[in-house]
Parts: sequence; structure tokens; C-alpha cells
Amino acid sequence: MLKSVVFALSVLAAPVAAQGCGGSWGAFQEGLVAEAASHGISESTARGFLAGARQDQAVLQADRAQGVFQRDFIDFSRRLISTNRIENARAQASRQDAIFDRIEAEMGIPRAVLLAFWAFETDFGAFQGDFNTRDALVTLAHDCRRPELFRPQIFSAMELFARGDMNPATTTGAWAGEIGMVQMLPGDIIENGRDGDGDGQVSLKTSAPDALLSGASVLASLGWVPNQPWLQEVTVPDQMDWALSGTQTKLPSADWARLGVRARSGGLPDLPASLILPMGRNGPAFLTYPNFDVYFEWNQSFVYVLTAAYFGTRIAGAPVYNAGNPEPGLSGAQVQELQRKLEARGHDVGGADGIIGARTRVAIQAEQQRLGMPADAWPTPALLGAL
Repeated sequence: MLKSVVFALSVLAAPVAAQGCGGSWGAFQEGLVAEAASHGISESTARGFLAGARQDQAVLQADRAQGVFQRDFIDFSRRLISTNRIENARAQASRQDAIFDRIEAEMGIPRAVLLAFWAFETDFGAFQGDFNTRDALVTLAHDCRRPELFRPQIFSAMELFARGDMNPATTTGAWAGEIGMVQMLPGDIIENGRDGDGDGQVSLKTSAPDALLSGASVLASLGWVPNQPWLQEVTVPDQMDWALSGTQTKLPSADWARLGVRARSGGLPDLPASLILPMGRNGPAFLTYPNFDVYFEWNQSFVYVLTAAYFGTRIAGAPVYNAGNPEPGLSGAQVQELQRKLEARGHDVGGADGIIGARTRVAIQAEQQRLGMPADAWPTPALLGAL
């Protein structure tokens, strides 16, 4: 679970602040030891935690190789969601019924939401990652691509070490430093780790009740509204103002109904909603409700977030979405070319990574409007050519 919260580097004495990221491995670790004191961590604890830490090139390779997120929603969701996974999710729902009942009663978070994350993150605990957590965090903090995200997690991991809840030499998890069945970063473990099985310990790697209750605590802390929906498949009219689609626009569901948007099954709840067209006006269509925004605090990838949210609805009994007949999209290389063109026109898309994320979609929509094209945020060869 790679949260999108961006932590600011502490403003410390000049040598530590300047040291930030990069430089020699030894000097970087000395900077961590110096900064640890400002977090109330003793020098002996910091040095004990870092003893034997090494740069892990496999971590850096994994960080750079996230091409799976370049896939479109239909391709990505079909790869991640299978009949077998849905059946496994429902079996786990029955197996962990007691803890799910508790979560639903205390926090109002549906079991289907947590089951989807549990499935995608570790296949229900089967594949939790074998990267050394300490080495992963220190490697990514030393790397200057996203140090502001990972450096604070090192001090949280040091705190877990001081408590006796983490062995830096043997604790393993995902390449980005997440630990356990629902992949929680050390800071989240400190803030939201919960004992779900009543044994007096928080064991996120071996106890499903602990992992699920802790994951639910994270969602609650991020603003999940109890007993409200998060996503609903809809149908859209052949013609409408497509510029109204996208996460940046929220309208009362009654307004969407007046525009011709209809629930594929059931009615529309009386909530503000955004119309999401992941593959344009001719592809699948969804209304997202306030709880959907919480997903972006769990993971920043638009395609992952939408797929996880949709999978939750499938576990809860929703039908397979109507794929429609979307226009052909762009290859990863073409998306990178498009992103460079968008940046040249002043749009902040977060770099040319070939991933159609939220910022890229906003920029696409703006250019579609400027060019008089249907502004449905779906990049096509026609748009690339027009730019």
C-alpha cells in the first residue's frame, strides 16, 4: 500500500537538511543518525537499526519498472480480476467473518473493499514480498527520485525497532517498504496497527484479523465515510458535455440523472459524484462517490485505484462492467510523446512516464476542449496528431 501522502522533509540544521538524498552511502547514513535525534530516537537505536544496511539495486529496478500501470483499464482489470479471485475473496469473507463483522460495525467499511485490497496487494497473504524492509526504505530515501516519501518512513521503522516490533535484519516485505498482508508502511503501522485476534500483538504478516483491522483503521483515518458507496457502474447518453467527466468535477447525483446518466442496476444514491470514463465516452462508465477519493490515499495509480474499487463492487455482487467499444488508445511510447507535448503547453502531468494518471487526464481534457474535440480525457491517435 503506497500511500500518496507526500511527507515534507524536516527543517533541521543545515548539514542534515543539505544532506537530504544522494551522496556517499556512509555519509547518508550518518545524516540519518543525526536526524533521528530530532525524532526522539537514540543514537544507539539508529545505529543498531542501520547496522548492515545496504543499497538494494533490485529495489531501484522495481521502482523504475512499473510499466504494468501503462495498461488501460480494461486490460489491467481483466488481468487482475478472475473468477478464481472472486471465489477466493468470498471464501475469505466467510473464513474471516468475525473480524469483518467487527470492522463493519465499528467503522462502516464493507468487507468487499478490504477483500479487494487484500487480494491485489498480497493475494490474501500468499505473496508479501521478500525485500529487506530496512534496505528498501534506506535505498529509496538515498535515491533522489522520491526521498520525501521514504525518508520519514525510516524513522518510523526505527521506532518499530526500538519497540521490539521489527528486526531490521530479517523483516521483509514489498520493494517500497510496505509490510504485511495489506502492505502497510511503518508510519501507518505505528498510527493504525491494531490487534484483531486479541493475542496482545500486532502481527501484520501472520494474522489476517490483525492485518484487516489495521487496514480498516488506515481507511478510516483517511476519511472513509461509514456505510456509503464508493463506485457504481452507469450508462451515459450518446451526447453530453464530456468535459463534466473526471474526478475534478463533482455534481449531485440528481444532476447526473438530469443529464441522462443512469445506474446500470439499482438507483443513484443522494450523494455528490464524479463521472469517470476510464477509456472515453464509448467505454466503461462509473460514478464515484466521496469514499472513492480515499483510494487515492492508498495508491496513486488511477488504473489501480479504479480497478480495486471496481473489484470491490464485483465481490459485493455487481455484474461485469459493460466494456463498450472504446476508440483505440495509445501505446506507452505514444503516451510519453503526448505527455511531452502536454508539458510543452504548460500542463503539469508529473513527467513523461507513459502512465495515464489523474494529472495527465486533466491535461488531455483541457487540450481536447481547446481543440474542439469530445473532452472525455481519453488519449487517441487523433489527439496526438492534433497536438
